[in-house]
Amino acid sequence: MIKSLSTGVSGLNANAAAMGVIGDNIANVKTTAFKANSISFANLLSQSIEGNSAGDGVRVWNTQTSWGQGSPENTGNSTDLAINGNGFFTVRDDSGATYYTRAGQFNFNKEGFLINPDGMKVQGYSIDQLTGNIGGIEDIQIERGISLPNPTTMIRTQLNLDAEAEVGENFFSTITVYDTLGTAIPLTLAFTKAADNQWDWQATLPDSAAGANTPPYDPVSVSTGSLEFGSDGSLLPANGTNPSMAITLTNGAEINPPDNTITWDLYEYDEAAGQTEGPANASVTQYASPSGASGLSQDGFPSGAMESVSVNEVGFVSGVYTNGEVRPLYQLALADFANYQGLTGKGSNLYAESLSSGAPTVGLPGSGSLGGITPGALEMSNVDLSSEFVKMITTQRAFQANSKVITTSDEILSELMNLKR
Repeated sequence: MIKSLSTGVSGLNANAAAMGVIGDNIANVKTTAFKANSISFANLLSQSIEGNSAGDGVRVWNTQTSWGQGSPENTGNSTDLAINGNGFFTVRDDSGATYYTRAGQFNFNKEGFLINPDGMKVQGYSIDQLTGNIGGIEDIQIERGISLPNPTTMIRTQLNLDAEAEVGENFFSTITVYDTLGTAIPLTLAFTKAADNQWDWQATLPDSAAGANTPPYDPVSVSTGSLEFGSDGSLLPANGTNPSMAITLTNGAEINPPDNTITWDLYEYDEAAGQTEGPANASVTQYASPSGASGLSQDGFPSGAMESVSVNEVGFVSGVYTNGEVRPLYQLALADFANYQGLTGKGSNLYAESLSSGAPTVGLPGSGSLGGITPGALEMSNVDLSSEFVKMITTQRAFQANSKVITTSDEILSELMNLKR
């Protein structure tokens, strides 16, 4: 009878522990990236009684974490991040200790560091702003400075020159280009019908930008050339390279230093193969329709101030500037482990490596076994409430049954005590 009492007590203890795990799962049903736990039991060491085995009760054998993916929940916050697949975000505290988390609820502090709610700094690969090469892993810190201007090196046009225009008829189209100071300068392309299937062109700048800043303010020619068209209205291949416009400015700035030229991308050449002439890229045509430009583009831009930060699916943390530039500054570092079950929970949605988990494999999102990033979203808990409620019912019944073993054993002991009377 004494043994049955201890057996019942072991059942009470084991099922009380199970109820604690279930309660913890239910309590964290809204915790970001929480992973549900489950508990398993093992029978206690048996002893032999006349050749037969008899159990001594039950004990908690193991508590295991379910690492299944939680559903992403959109938040609209650009620095809320969810991992779609394997991996953990890497964060460091002020002492330099490294932890790992699936909870991507991040924001920037006053010093520009990307941190979690506990102030731990998110880790990422730095990006060299001159070469674009990926550097080492460090704290992600965004300095909200000014984006440097980019001088124009190339222009592209999509325009048609009227095949039915009279000789001597003109057409003008203007595109804004930028110098090394980020100054916007109007560059005008003037086309004059020279003969059938031939147009002469002249690139001009305002007198104030490329000449003596005194009257008369006539446009200053910076480059000239000629275009020839086939009978089908297409631009004929030209000998040599795409035309270049040599520009000298009066404000001390430069265009495409050090040669101060802008290339007009008219023809497609395989310059790597040494090709010096090729087919027209249809940037200028001569059809029997009014002259007009459908598209003008160039690769320069002015300076701009950072107005926001964005993160994309492969983890690039980029500054978005008022001049329209999107500049990658960092790329998130994710870590993966051989054995997730071996990770040591540290609370606050954090984990630490252990001998059982193995050393982390750190890399870029989307590389190797690592998952991608879902920006503007958080991973929800993977707790299944319906399953937890069923476990709660069965655990409660098991607890009641074990308590019944104890009360029944107590009644039997009472009957034995009464035999003496």
